[in-house]
Amino acid sequence: MANRYFRPDNLNDALAALAEGDLVRAAGCTDLLAATERKSLPGDVLDLTGITALRGISQTDNQMRIGGGTTWTDIIRADLPAAFDGLKLAAREVGSVQIQNRGTIAGNLCNASPAADGVPPLLTLDAVVELSSLRGVRQLPLAEFITGPRQIALEPDEVLTAVLVPVAATGGSSHFLKLGARKYLVISIAMTAARIVVEDGVVSEAALAVGSCGPVATRLPEAETVLIGAPLDPTRITDAIVKGALSPIDDVRADAEYRQTSAAELVRRTLAHFVESAEVAA
Repeated sequence: MANRYFRPDNLNDALAALAEGDLVRAAGCTDLLAATERKSLPGDVLDLTGITALRGISQTDNQMRIGGGTTWTDIIRADLPAAFDGLKLAAREVGSVQIQNRGTIAGNLCNASPAADGVPPLLTLDAVVELSSLRGVRQLPLAEFITGPRQIALEPDEVLTAVLVPVAATGGSSHFLKLGARKYLVISIAMTAARIVVEDGVVSEAALAVGSCGPVATRLPEAETVLIGAPLDPTRITDAIVKGALSPIDDVRADAEYRQTSAAELVRRTLAHFVESAEVAA
């Protein structure tokens, strides 16, 4: 059994508790409990679900703010720009509806699974995480926050209080695709996200990311460069361009070569979505 259980209703009390000693930070618990080899969480527990200020989505002139306690269902139901469509599609892939109702965006990021569905679309949005402690608040690009499998740049006295998306990264539209051994409730073999801005018939912005094909999800800068300045053409993305950015492993779901080949094809299919959508609109 846990020695002590804290469920504060405000962030200051939560940060004060963290400052006094090491605590297990719990939000939706959909990953935390699954990773616990006991009937209850060991040690002292800090339950963040009572802090309503951590939940919700808001916008300022400079950024969109997604509170760390925002659930995947909250994201699915939110009225967001088309640049967030990929994130919404990823949210629908996070387990079952019950998991989506409980799981939080901060929990997904702090779990730091290479197969975390939310990470690739957030990378295409240039997401930044907000980390709070009694010492102050700091911001870190998501690409620097997740440092490896189950590894994050979070200090023992910090809470991931928000995910920030600069307004400059909310242009265009986005899409997300996931490959697994079955259609539903599956850990991905590979997944891709893309955000594309087309102006006067040519790509002016491109953000591409791949997950589950390396220790962390990653952007594809070379592939992005290939697309910019030309009409959108998925065939411009070759297998070699995508494979060069990935470092997958062999595991029970797929071998490394299959992951690399699948990721390249998924990127092309993700981009084909935008082409097909434009043709339908025309």
